[in-house]
Amino acid sequence: MIFAALCDAGVNNTFALIISIALTVIVSYLLGSLNFGIIFSKLLYKEDVRSSGSGNAGSTNMLRTYGKKAAIFTFLGDCAKTALAISLGLLLFLERGMFIAGLFCMIGHTYPVFFKFKGGKGVACFAILVLMTSIKMGIWYVFVLLFAMFVIIVIGTKFVSLGSVVCSLLYPIILNRIIHIFEDNPYQSIEIYAVVAALFVVFQHRTNIVRLFKGQENKISLFKKKNKKGGESK
Repeated sequence: MIFAALCDAGVNNTFALIISIALTVIVSYLLGSLNFGIIFSKLLYKEDVRSSGSGNAGSTNMLRTYGKKAAIFTFLGDCAKTALAISLGLLLFLERGMFIAGLFCMIGHTYPVFFKFKGGKGVACFAILVLMTSIKMGIWYVFVLLFAMFVIIVIGTKFVSLGSVVCSLLYPIILNRIIHIFEDNPYQSIEIYAVVAALFVVFQHRTNIVRLFKGQENKISLFKKKNKKGGESK
């Protein structure tokens, strides 16, 4: 852990903390700004995915616009950059660094500095954040539960946005209940980071939520051919 190494080297604790957090924030945001939906659409199709479908630069719009292969490449790229950012956060600042890194990677993905601050919604980044922090905290089953619920909701309703919003809202609630089962659990204050990340996902889906209530949200299908029309999520 770099924070501890700086302290051991005689660096003032407060200054070491500032350095660790600043590195985590800046590097994670820049990694998040590598929006693979935009990169792949320009490299492979000579287009900008943001000019098609929902105008969103995430894997769902890539699926609707260019098909499954493009969506998979985009999803894997977004997952990889998030995993790298969170690993850096762990190295710099342990568990809290993981959450900070994941959150700022989501912000970079949504507001990428390299692409005029218009990107995706951060759902893939959020999923990797939940996965990696759950494994690190020894509660991997939280991710399994949320993933199963996401799949059931999407298959049952065909609304990716609904699955994303419901699971993101449930995450901090489930995390809070699990953490407080154990009196001596070292993660007693960690759920605040989960709340911020979850609310960020919900905020990015605010237009989807309105359309869901109005019955106007677009459904997703893995069996339809690619097209230039679509809604939005990831």
